[in-house]
Amino acid sequence: MSSYEQLKQDIIALSSATAAELAAISDARRIFTEFKQLLNDGCIRAAEKAAGSWVVNTWVKEGILVGMRLGTLTAGGVRPDGSLGKFTFIDKDTWPLKEITLEHNVRIVPGGSSVRDGSYLAPSVVMMPPAYVNVGAYVDAGTMIDSHALVGSCAQVGKHVHLSAGVQVGGVLEPVGAMPVIIEDEVMVGGNCGIYEGTVVQERAVIGTGVILNGSTPVYDLVNGTIHRKSAEGPLVIPAGAVVVAGSRLAKGAFAVEHGLSLYTPVIVKYRDEKTDSATALEQALR
Repeated sequence: MSSYEQLKQDIIALSSATAAELAAISDARRIFTEFKQLLNDGCIRAAEKAAGSWVVNTWVKEGILVGMRLGTLTAGGVRPDGSLGKFTFIDKDTWPLKEITLEHNVRIVPGGSSVRDGSYLAPSVVMMPPAYVNVGAYVDAGTMIDSHALVGSCAQVGKHVHLSAGVQVGGVLEPVGAMPVIIEDEVMVGGNCGIYEGTVVQERAVIGTGVILNGSTPVYDLVNGTIHRKSAEGPLVIPAGAVVVAGSRLAKGAFAVEHGLSLYTPVIVKYRDEKTDSATALEQALR
């Protein structure tokens, strides 16, 4: 059995143990440390694309939860010289801040951003302050995470994505089989958007300012005359190249008609073209 397969089997074996049982297993810390190093290096992911579809690696999410149960609360904090200081945080000792060095070739602008251990930032990622990347998240090369943006637990973000100011990319750890949010390559997400509940945004889509995407709100495609929604078989999927803006639809019922009420809904108004590419071009000078 390869070391990878052995680690996978070890994590699965630990996943059913309680916190008390984990504390009594002599190899638990070693197994978890090996697992977390692979997460930090981007060698394992909470979800991956296989045969054109995204699948959840449940054992990876189980390993993250093992770390939650295995850890004990501890205080941490840093001064500019790297020593312990007043800016204290309290978290499990298994999930401290991620150690990022110059060799990682990641740019984190000063001003209050945090990256939690067990996440992966590829070379050339840029983080503007303040922003936060949670455990299990994967952020690929050339992506910008703008101010006040969140990349939630286990979220998967592709290459050359722009997460504008105030974007919230939801996270999910439990249930372990639940799909995390997926944002594929070259997606532009406008300011103050929220993408939640395992939504998949396919490559080169543009999500307009203020759009909320989740499992309960249908997305109306004006171009193709179709409706995209989450189903029992799969998550909400925003098609490749779609340009999505915030819209509304009439609410049903006599009371709604009487009062002129409408409901929020995202609307696909077009698919990406040269004009869209020009309007959403990333500012290379910032990199």
